[in-house]
Amino acid sequence: MSACAQLVLANNPGMMTLDGTNTWVLRAPGRSGVVVVDPGPLDEAHLSAVLETASADGGHVELVLYSHWHQDHTESIDRFAELTGAVARAFDAQWCRGAAPLIPGEVLEVDGLQIEVHATPGHTADSLSFLLTDEGSLLTADTILGRGTTVVAHPDGSLSDYLESLHTIRELIVADRVQRLLPGHGPVTDSPLEAVDSYLRHRHERLAQVQAAVEAGASTARQVVERVYADVDEELWWAAEMSVQAQLDHLKNVKV
Repeated sequence: MSACAQLVLANNPGMMTLDGTNTWVLRAPGRSGVVVVDPGPLDEAHLSAVLETASADGGHVELVLYSHWHQDHTESIDRFAELTGAVARAFDAQWCRGAAPLIPGEVLEVDGLQIEVHATPGHTADSLSFLLTDEGSLLTADTILGRGTTVVAHPDGSLSDYLESLHTIRELIVADRVQRLLPGHGPVTDSPLEAVDSYLRHRHERLAQVQAAVEAGASTARQVVERVYADVDEELWWAAEMSVQAQLDHLKNVKV
């Protein structure tokens, strides 16, 4: 995937996970210390594949990072700690094992690998992105996916926070600090500015549609979904309702 990052794809495809959860195995070239980001679901075959990738050429896992609390990223937390003995860190102490929570702005150093921690809440309140500073790769987890758009679901998700996080990522890209996005689901994005601008356009277009639906008489999230998300598979309307509620919350304080 890049000089410092290898992808191990979990076998948990679905409507919300796309091809499956991306577990990232990070290591500085020529070094043995490994960082694993989001070991993923409790699937022994997947965890074995992650360990096989991590242990290639004498590698060993020194640190595990969790981007956010969703189960498809954290379900294996205790099993992976048992298999590796490595400490685990996340924004929320609930998802830490043997180490302190991550602090936004913190720079991690692991055997020649430098990782900058960025708070990117919105998809969840605890969402983080990780910047590999030496190569300009940003691990965006579910904040920006490799395909499609992410869900910002009420009540844990906040659209106001999410839009701010997209602008945070955009600033990193414009400052030429980010050349590629390594997402939590879907393929790597080599055109990061195009991706983040597409996300921003999509969100503002949806907000305008939701505002129009409300002005036309829709009074509940479900009624808005029926008008605005008619092009979305009805099996996903439950997620769309939570997303609309997050948009309605945002619109209470912000004009589109």
